[in-house]
Amino acid sequence: MKKIGILGGMGPMATVDLFQRIVTGTPARSDGEHIHIVIDNNTAIPDRTRALLHGGADPLPEMVNSAIRLEAMGADFLIMPCNTAHAFYDRLLPFVHVPFLHMIRETLEETRRRGVRKAGLLATDGTLRARIYHDVFEPAGVALIEPDTKGREEVMGLIYKGVKAGKRDYDTGPLRRALDDMLSRGAQALILGCTELPLAFAQYEGLSAYPTIDPTAVLAQAAIREAMG
Repeated sequence: MKKIGILGGMGPMATVDLFQRIVTGTPARSDGEHIHIVIDNNTAIPDRTRALLHGGADPLPEMVNSAIRLEAMGADFLIMPCNTAHAFYDRLLPFVHVPFLHMIRETLEETRRRGVRKAGLLATDGTLRARIYHDVFEPAGVALIEPDTKGREEVMGLIYKGVKAGKRDYDTGPLRRALDDMLSRGAQALILGCTELPLAFAQYEGLSAYPTIDPTAVLAQAAIREAMG
């Protein structure tokens, strides 16, 4: 089997979530049948949204450092559990010498497989502004619906003040109103376009009932297929 390299730390819990999904999703009957995985949980990578929107430190140098370390550890291909970080994917690729799965392209294939032609996109302001999903989905004929201004604020609050802050009792009432609005505008499913969002939808009250597409789960399955051939 091929060895998986996870370029992690964006954030740490999202990295843990992807690792766990790969382990639990692998059809293994013993320790020796599991996939060899190496992880660089690099918390020194600067915030991607701050870099894209507010002139913050460029995350690319630390992302390159992580990729180099993972290749040195023998990774046969790389994956990256951060949607916003894919805004830097094309700049990172010249420094990578092994295959590098693209989370958003993998998510498009799953969205089309489900027959979804109009999806609601929940993501950081950086992901929305950089059009990371739009530039992949719209040419393929999948329309994307964004939350309104208040809804985007609630999504950012859920990510940064909820999951990243480790708050266990975050109030999702205002967010649920924004989600209902997106469904009323024709969204057939909601793309959890930030790797903290699957954690939030599993953790916080009232969110698990919504129809979702989980890019972390999609990436985990793609990595298992790639590793096991």
